Formats: sequence, structure tokens, C-alpha cells
Amino acid sequence: MSDPDAVRLQLSVAATLWAIAEARAERQAPRVHAARRHLGTVHGATRLRKRLEREGRPA
Repeated sequence: MSDPDAVRLQLSVAATLWAIAEARAERQAPRVHAARRHLGTVHGATRLRKRLEREGRPA
């Protein structure tokens, strides 16, 4: 691998790691974290309701 290729690869890896760090920080922001937790709760309740309906039990 030539030096310019190695530098491009290093810059690409650095940019990717930076984007991952930014996404993780955003997910941990209080408002986003609370919204994700709420959506998880709603999703879990919906899955439980549908499963109970399939099994013929009242929710």
C-alpha cells in the first residue's frame, strides 16, 4: 500500500470512528434517551398485546 493510500485509509477510519462517536453521544442525550426508552416501552407493550391476541387471551 502506498503512502497516500495509507493516509486515505487512516482518514477514512478516523472519520468513521468520529461518526460512530457522534451517533453514540446523540443517543445518550437526555431527550433522545428518554424518547428511545418511551418508544421501547410502547413497542414492548404492543408486542405483548398482539401475542396475547394471537393466543386468544384478553389483554
